[in-house]
Amino acid sequence: MRKFNIRKVLDGLTAVSSVASASSAAQQQQAGNRETEIQETLQSEHFQLCKTVRHGFPYQPSALAFDPVQKILAIGTQTGALRLFGRPGVECYCQHDSGAAVIQLQFLINEGALVSALADDTLHLWNLRQKRPAILHSLKFNRERITFCHLPFQSKWLYVGTERGNIHIVNVESFTLSGYVIMWNKAIELSSKSHPGPIVHISDNPMDEGKLLIGFESGTVVLWDLKSKKADYRYTHDEAIHSVAWHHEGKQFICSHSDGTLTIWNVKSPTKPFQTITPHGKQLKDGKKPEPCKPILKVEYKTTRAGEPFIILSGGLSYDTVGRRPCLTVMHGKSTAVLEMDYSIVDFLTLCETPYPNDFQEPYAVVVLLEKDLVLIDLAQNGYPIFENPYPLTIHESPVTCCEYFADCPVDLIPALYSVGARQKRQGYSKKEWPISGGNWGLITQSYPEIIITGHADGSIKFWDASAITLQVLYKLKTAKVFEKSRNKDDRPNTDIVDEDPYAIQIISWCPESRMLCIAGVSAHVIIYRFSKQEVTTEVIPMLEVRLLYEINDVESPDGEQVPPLPTPGTGSNPQSIVPQSHPSTSSSSSDGLRDNVPCLKVKNSPLKQSPGYQTELVIQLVWVSGEPPQQITSLAVNSAYGLVVFGNCNGIAMVDYLQKTVLLNLGTIELYGSNDPYRREPRSPRKTRQPSGAGLCDINEGAVVPEDRCKSPTSGSGSPSNSDDDQKMNNFIEKAKMSRKLSLPTELKPDLDVKDNSFSRSRSSSVTSIDKETREAISALHFCETFTRKADTSPSPSLWVGTTLGTVLVIVLNLPPGGEQRLLQPVIVSPSGTILRLKGAILRMAFLDTTGSLVPPAHEPWREHNVPEDKDEKDKSKKRRPVSVSPSSSQEISENQYAVICSEKQAKVISLPSQNCIYKQNITETSFVLRGDIVSLSNSICLACFCANGHIMTFSLPSLRPLLDVYYLPLTNMRIARTFCFTNNGQALYLVSPTEIQRLTYSQETCENLQEMLGELFTPVETPEAPNRGFFKGLFGGGAQSLDREELFGESASGKASRSLAQHIPGPGGIEGVKGAASGVVGELARARLALDERGQKLGELEEKTAAMLYSADSFSKHAHEMMLKYKDKKWYQF
Repeated sequence: MRKFNIRKVLDGLTAVSSVASASSAAQQQQAGNRETEIQETLQSEHFQLCKTVRHGFPYQPSALAFDPVQKILAIGTQTGALRLFGRPGVECYCQHDSGAAVIQLQFLINEGALVSALADDTLHLWNLRQKRPAILHSLKFNRERITFCHLPFQSKWLYVGTERGNIHIVNVESFTLSGYVIMWNKAIELSSKSHPGPIVHISDNPMDEGKLLIGFESGTVVLWDLKSKKADYRYTHDEAIHSVAWHHEGKQFICSHSDGTLTIWNVKSPTKPFQTITPHGKQLKDGKKPEPCKPILKVEYKTTRAGEPFIILSGGLSYDTVGRRPCLTVMHGKSTAVLEMDYSIVDFLTLCETPYPNDFQEPYAVVVLLEKDLVLIDLAQNGYPIFENPYPLTIHESPVTCCEYFADCPVDLIPALYSVGARQKRQGYSKKEWPISGGNWGLITQSYPEIIITGHADGSIKFWDASAITLQVLYKLKTAKVFEKSRNKDDRPNTDIVDEDPYAIQIISWCPESRMLCIAGVSAHVIIYRFSKQEVTTEVIPMLEVRLLYEINDVESPDGEQVPPLPTPGTGSNPQSIVPQSHPSTSSSSSDGLRDNVPCLKVKNSPLKQSPGYQTELVIQLVWVSGEPPQQITSLAVNSAYGLVVFGNCNGIAMVDYLQKTVLLNLGTIELYGSNDPYRREPRSPRKTRQPSGAGLCDINEGAVVPEDRCKSPTSGSGSPSNSDDDQKMNNFIEKAKMSRKLSLPTELKPDLDVKDNSFSRSRSSSVTSIDKETREAISALHFCETFTRKADTSPSPSLWVGTTLGTVLVIVLNLPPGGEQRLLQPVIVSPSGTILRLKGAILRMAFLDTTGSLVPPAHEPWREHNVPEDKDEKDKSKKRRPVSVSPSSSQEISENQYAVICSEKQAKVISLPSQNCIYKQNITETSFVLRGDIVSLSNSICLACFCANGHIMTFSLPSLRPLLDVYYLPLTNMRIARTFCFTNNGQALYLVSPTEIQRLTYSQETCENLQEMLGELFTPVETPEAPNRGFFKGLFGGGAQSLDREELFGESASGKASRSLAQHIPGPGGIEGVKGAASGVVGELARARLALDERGQKLGELEEKTAAMLYSADSFSKHAHEMMLKYKDKKWYQF
């Protein structure tokens, strides 16, 4: 049971009340004590945490199954996950608690159930007739290892093959073992002197259910007569067997072998194969055997009424095809097609028109499960084109390096992005509908638009429509196309700030209203994009180079140029505009031969054709300084109303006017303080050694950083399970996590921080060399806003708030020229306000509230098409156009106050403006640190949402910072979660749960309650197709297809009880899993009641089946299950 930290909540409440009372006197003078007037509507009952959906390609897939009647696809993974796919938009994720790899999946066709076999030798029966599938039964084998399972169509007896070569039989209704066992020694008898190896194949003869074909790994195949309990035929071959498949008439079967051959056997001729084929072997002269090839891992043999059968196989390429990609081979008559795949093949299945194995199969498609992709091939069209995949499985096309989530966007955004993205689609897909079409969509109860943006290691950015728990790619932007590609290794001296992926995206700043996009990349580059529906050709890509230094004690820069210091307030002089022009790249090295004034990447100098969508407005690059590479960017913000972009790293801060294409501000962090610097800093010697570029985002004390963590991408290197964090010390890991989120600095520089408070920082600083203790203060948060910048201000003005890793917040005043043409002619004047605020821990997020407690969003310019010339009227309007600030307080009198909300990695403060009194304070965590903090709207109110490194998700009311939610969700198990976790409005959040999958969750009680309705249904009532007319097969096995009363053979009365020690039955939770998301309040109670009814009905059904066991065959079981389904199908869970 989870322990609630009552003490922490009480501490927070007492802190709030004491701070509030202490500051109330000052507040009364300033604003008439308006804080007390703000009515906070959010309460604890508005919050509840639950996972909603998982998107993306199943990570490390290991098994595949398809229900040909329900048309549902199932994929199992090496981590015990189960993903089910129906029609586009119907997806489901389940997890086996053990986390063992899924080795095989078997649908109970058209029954709404699935059997999974795991590497820990357990079998599980999943009920798919509920929106969140759950395990009904489990069976754990104790003495034998499971290697292969087979469930015949419309049978309730599952054959389970083991490593020892034995076959056990499981009743899938009761999940109990039959006493009937096929022992390996009985199966092979004297045909082999040695053990035949594990079972690799089991299937019954399509025309006679009483004959079971058993494949042993060593090369022996046995046709077993179930009734007489002996082998009819034994087929021996020298080469190991990988798979076996029947011809539908039951007279022939085909085996695939480890030497790249296929052998076709006539059932009644066991002495030698009827035919041996080497699909990829070179035929040698003189009748010699073809050269051996790689193993054929799987083969399928599918027949058609109108023509030749299909033989489809994976593997089998000749050994001399070095570097050739994995292939699927389709042999049809005399033609052989070799289809190359991008990744290695895990498994494949042929989709056929009929579920009956004894009818012409009529294959129409092949599902190929690859290591990192799912491909569907159309067998009916010439050239075997692939189907266009409608599932969002390309999240990982290039590893995800960062992501942002925007709920409640402007309604015209998704159509705009979709229209420009539609032009990017590839051609040449199959014309047919996607064949996996099962299930039904859930009800759409959320109507607001949601967009997810993912940044990738190759410099690409993808925009996804994430509305109503679905995911669909809208548009892809390639940021790397503005740079010259290096053609050879000699060409790459400048990109060595990172070993690979020099274009990887690190930070995304996006304004949905104006559609301005700004990205920061790993090579210390920033690109500003403007959205346009018109195609343009840019003759010269606008570019600025910025020299951002970290210098103390007037250490001169190599070219002798001094940046003018910021005038300090109160000196009486008017602050002049600081507009250092970008340094031209005249020299590539300084006088002593060190690289200098060179950016890491080279911008193209040829004209750039830009398609509709996001188009480059300006490229900004930091340059090398005296042999030191530029440090990676740690914070970024863009504002469309002001026409400014600002970014910072551990050297300092730079502000650029992207309309005038000029640098407005270029300062070291220390220079920002002016004479108010509270820290004692040692002068820095101008040593010329090259700095490593840090773990992830910022090089704070690089000594302890493993080189592979230098932010190529958070997912690189995490592909293999051996990289697990178990064998690393947690302290080192947490240090890297902090650095990855550009968080903290050593303790010596935190004036108000007790050493005990930050053991992580202490342990890091102790491992640092003395020369590195000149510690840099990085810019960790930036926020443009219109607010009170000084205590004496009577009206709000445009400003930039800067947060640093030492917990300092500094305010810079922006003096903007009037709009229209004047904005392009007059300079923007930037001056410090002298305002300095302090928190414990690195600053993560800032926001502003008006007098009523509503969020004041940054001012923005509404989007308009820039590539169309304006007429006269429009020009007049644009002169008058002022930035839009959606603040509700703008209509109120000027003397009204505002509140600044500042969240650091340790605490949150609410500060009244302009008085700058701290009216509320909350220590979020003492022993851990906040990885992500967001100020979000929920239920017509706002709150602060935090995710801590100790796995807790917390929310606090605003402005009073009352704790509303504190739930232990998941531990910080890897850097990927730290880097990708984000909250957004309406109680939504997400993170990258694996290198290929996004996990979405909600912290809203309302969404949790509606989730059951929003989820799609996997199971839909469908009539099973009629069995084929058997009269056609007269004469085979003495008549038509032979049926078998399996109950008579395998039931307890005939075969006795199985050994109790062989396997242990474990009853499943039976569906309680399905309502964990709605496990509180009336909703949870109703759902539990419904499950109890389901379970009782199931038990009655099983009892009825057992008592009538001798009378009912597998057909009647199917009919019975169908009746049960019809009884419940039209009822919703809340009607019970």
